[in-house]
Amino acid sequence: MTSNKSDIAAAYDDWAETYDTDPNRTRDLAAQVLQQANLNVADLNLIEVGCGTGRNTEWLARPAANAAGIVVLDFSQEMLARASNRVRDPRVRFVHHDVRTIWPVRDASADIVIAMLILEHVEDLAPIIAEAARSLKRGGELFICELHPMRQLLGGQAQFTNAKTGEHQRVTAFMHDVSDYLNAALAMGFALVRIGEWRDPGAPRSSPPRLLSLRLHLPALPE
Repeated sequence: MTSNKSDIAAAYDDWAETYDTDPNRTRDLAAQVLQQANLNVADLNLIEVGCGTGRNTEWLARPAANAAGIVVLDFSQEMLARASNRVRDPRVRFVHHDVRTIWPVRDASADIVIAMLILEHVEDLAPIIAEAARSLKRGGELFICELHPMRQLLGGQAQFTNAKTGEHQRVTAFMHDVSDYLNAALAMGFALVRIGEWRDPGAPRSSPPRLLSLRLHLPALPE
């Protein structure tokens, strides 16, 4: 696991320079999915797991959203540096952290946890989902958006051209079925609110979905 972490973090460090300018339909569609999720973040505390260059952070921290506070976790120092430079907001706290380990947040401190395009790089989903459950208040929500398993089966994977070397790089990824995501969440007490399968705009129904989204709710404990 340690070598995988190092390889993935190093790859995203290399990608950070061109991540925002490279054509990337997965990145762009994921942003649309988040913005269409109707997450009400007003006066709430958020945790964003895997911020990249802060494109989604910027949207979550916009004045219209009025979130109370956002903790942002990412293990790529170069991505995090660009995100923190992009979003200069006192409500947002950027933390360099490997999210497969215990998150540096208090129990029941967040209302919403958002994980975008990160779980394909995590071999074991259980610790991530467990940390989301620990960090969330009862009644809170977990929103996940990932490369669809059908795309993975067809060879889809995070990849880029290294600006320094000119080499094409594929970032280490792990195959997860839809049931893997759902069963990991159900095991931690989450309930499914909504599942989405997202195709590229204008793509025919016969084409495989590009993204999978899951909106999950952590029910309040019975009194």
